[in-house]
Amino acid sequence: MSNLAPEPEFQQAYNELVHSLEGSKLFLTSPDLKAALPVVSVPERVIQFRVTWEDDQGNFQVNRGYRVQFNSALGPYKGGLRFHPSVNLSILKFLGFEQIFKNALTGLNMGGGKGGSDFDPKGKSDNEIRRFCYAFMRELSKHIGQFTDVPAGDIGVGGREVGYLFGAYKSYRNQFEGVLTGKGITWGGSLIRPEATGYGLVYYVAHMISYSSGGKETFAGKRVAISGSGNVAQYAALKVLELGGRVISLSDSKGALVAIGEEGFNETDIELIAQLKLDRKYLTELHAAEDSFHTFLARDPVSEQEARALIGKGCKFLAEGSNMGSTQEAINVYEDDRRCRKADGLWYGPAKAANCGGVAVSGLEMAQNSQRVSWTSEQVDRELAGIMERCFWNCLNTAKEYYDIADGELPSLVAGANIAGYVKVVNAMKAQGDWW
Repeated sequence: MSNLAPEPEFQQAYNELVHSLEGSKLFLTSPDLKAALPVVSVPERVIQFRVTWEDDQGNFQVNRGYRVQFNSALGPYKGGLRFHPSVNLSILKFLGFEQIFKNALTGLNMGGGKGGSDFDPKGKSDNEIRRFCYAFMRELSKHIGQFTDVPAGDIGVGGREVGYLFGAYKSYRNQFEGVLTGKGITWGGSLIRPEATGYGLVYYVAHMISYSSGGKETFAGKRVAISGSGNVAQYAALKVLELGGRVISLSDSKGALVAIGEEGFNETDIELIAQLKLDRKYLTELHAAEDSFHTFLARDPVSEQEARALIGKGCKFLAEGSNMGSTQEAINVYEDDRRCRKADGLWYGPAKAANCGGVAVSGLEMAQNSQRVSWTSEQVDRELAGIMERCFWNCLNTAKEYYDIADGELPSLVAGANIAGYVKVVNAMKAQGDWW
């Protein structure tokens, strides 16, 4: 699709999907499904608007607001809002496109979308953020609703911002409804939502470990390197510790903390890091105050060279808790190693499957809102674990169905995720007359 050239992020996501589909038996066994590809790759609707607001000095400010409502074949548009200076249509189209298939893999009735603004919340006062959120929602509220589009938080949009956005929506529409997820527990939020992406990521990898070992191995004793140190990384680390693994590194944009001792990080270390991030500080400050860590420079996303280095160091499982955490060249390295070395190669869990736990619990929050009930943390966690297990087996079995797997070879989870998500979405689209 030559018209995608100015949109590199969306181009990579599109190319990855096409590579999986065309390299499989899908279009041989179901040639009609190829006709849906150019349809599913175009958003149903792109909303772009200006956001005018006043800073604490009384100065007039203007930002761009967006909502990409990509696909509603499986349910209301669902996907986060991102407030960051880097936000543009290419990034939001990429994220919304990925969200379609990620949401499909949860098994819940959710379509795909994404939105946000180039507004930067860093350095802004609470009042400035509140004024911006009310100005942003003044336009967005015309296009969303519990049965239409249910946004959530993302980068730059945490509990504080979701609260302001929900309050603005309620004020403008005079309705208390489950229009946003990630809400406060006392006003419609779900337990386990902050933990969901990190927990879900670990649950997914646990199934990778179990399957590859014939059910003989678990996280117990495994050395786990985690890229990042925010919400997802922190809860992933805590779940790894709970399952008996050893977390040996965490990182941020300034570098990585590596535990010197054999035991790795403990829960107290993770709590220190969590507080550091709440204070908007870097890991280098913790390194300067502690003598149990050393640092090295980190890069993001994972490049081809780093992918080869991970394999050279004996990495056996790699799963993405972030979106587009690896370049396409790095993914090619993972997949080549899996094919060439079979069960001894690195096994890659793609973002659209491995990190779908966050949106899955957002879907569970929507269900609780519809029923006007709140589930216990144990119930939500149990549902999350079940969703991640079904997602893993769906990816695995789909890869087996549409690819020839050599003896001893681990199936491609990225191919399985892409095909499983695509088939589910485009079949629903066909049934609804979106293509024929």
